[in-house]
Amino acid sequence: MSKAGQSRRRRLVLTGASLALGLIALAGRGCGDRSGGERVRITYWEKWTGAESAAMQAVVDEFNASQDRITVDFVSVSQMDRKVIAATAGGNPPDLAGIWLPYIASFADCGALLPLDEFMEADRSSESPAPDFARAGGDFLARYVPVYAKMSLHRGRVYGLVTTPSTVALHWNKTLFREAGLDPEKPPRTLAELDQFARRLTRRDPVTGAILQAGFLPQEPGWWLWANPLWFGGSFMDAEGEISVGRDKANVAALRWLRGYTDEYGSDSLQRFTSGFGTFGSPQSAFFNGKVAMVLQGVWMNNYIRQFAPGMDYGVAAWPSVREGEGGGAPFTVAEADMIVIPRGAKHPKEAWEFIRYLSSANIGADSREKLRGMETLCYLQEKNSPLREWSPFFSGHHPHPHIALFRALAESPRAQFNPSMGIWQEYLRELNTANEKVRLAAADPETTYDYVQRRVEASWARHRASLARQQAAASKNPSPP
Repeated sequence: MSKAGQSRRRRLVLTGASLALGLIALAGRGCGDRSGGERVRITYWEKWTGAESAAMQAVVDEFNASQDRITVDFVSVSQMDRKVIAATAGGNPPDLAGIWLPYIASFADCGALLPLDEFMEADRSSESPAPDFARAGGDFLARYVPVYAKMSLHRGRVYGLVTTPSTVALHWNKTLFREAGLDPEKPPRTLAELDQFARRLTRRDPVTGAILQAGFLPQEPGWWLWANPLWFGGSFMDAEGEISVGRDKANVAALRWLRGYTDEYGSDSLQRFTSGFGTFGSPQSAFFNGKVAMVLQGVWMNNYIRQFAPGMDYGVAAWPSVREGEGGGAPFTVAEADMIVIPRGAKHPKEAWEFIRYLSSANIGADSREKLRGMETLCYLQEKNSPLREWSPFFSGHHPHPHIALFRALAESPRAQFNPSMGIWQEYLRELNTANEKVRLAAADPETTYDYVQRRVEASWARHRASLARQQAAASKNPSPP
């Protein structure tokens, strides 16, 4: 980890006690031993608000009603990453917390998360495992689509499990396709077609030359620019776990392509055009108001279109292949997920695991909304694809997202990718984003920009691994009491 990263982590830990004091009352509401000698109360902090929070509350209510030993108190909390670390450092974490996938590795390396392996092993050895658990042969992760099972692993251990997953796909405005003389039912299949379609869909003022409509902009919304090297067949780490961003030439091709759009439109013209874009979650978003005809977006997009662009005629397809026939026809996608964890120091870890086990289950035979359970209740209400291999007839056949089958297929693709599981990923990501932005703005050379990232992250990665080795050596000399 870089000095900046180390400093940031130290600041979080050193201020943890003081920040945690402000959270004690919040955590304490659910951490009593037993209420009236009947139920153990556990606290679950989650980052969601609005409809997403309500969806998890529905699962919590299901769980609380399904048995008489545990009550989960669900609390919506902002700035989850900071507050979970602070409360853990202060010795009073919640029993459960919902965090984003990219934080799993760094939290685990800081010792802030409780491994879940022991709970899984106890379930495997149980004489009466849950029916869906038994179908998977006692392997808890075998119930998940492989990419979501892999997300749960960090340095060979399980520190969190997927709650709601997502995959990313190309979305296009069919009305704008028609106006440009393109078949609205045929999206671009390759990178060359994407670029060609983008030109045909771009409109300029005939007098001033100002951009009025763009066919495609890599930076809109730009949330997955970091993944472009993977799309182009490149890598961030090699087979030995070493940093490879500056050594893999496929990564340079991704930067050249990114720079090509700036050269095509003109840097000043682009800046003037994009300065009028509204925020994503509003009717003024560039895709919703027709200023950009094609975007890369996630499974949640249908929900936003219904809110901010009702009636929009749109299509969804896999990302175009960089080369014809690439990957044997398997589509590329970026997979992401919200994760649920048990912070180290939780007062009721066994009861917390019982809720995770319930959340990770589903009634695979459900043929109505009322019969959905656990994972499918949550993902149905959030209009996302379930991370489980098996879907019930109702979930797959009556899902509110009209294109949910595509997002399921993308998750099952062997080319589904997600961020590297490494404790310095947040630092790595910042370096990648800075490099990409410099290239996009024509302020850096695509041929050498990742060389600089290579040097900076390589040094930080070496320090981080050395720190982990020292921790492991100290732990082996002073093992924790059983």
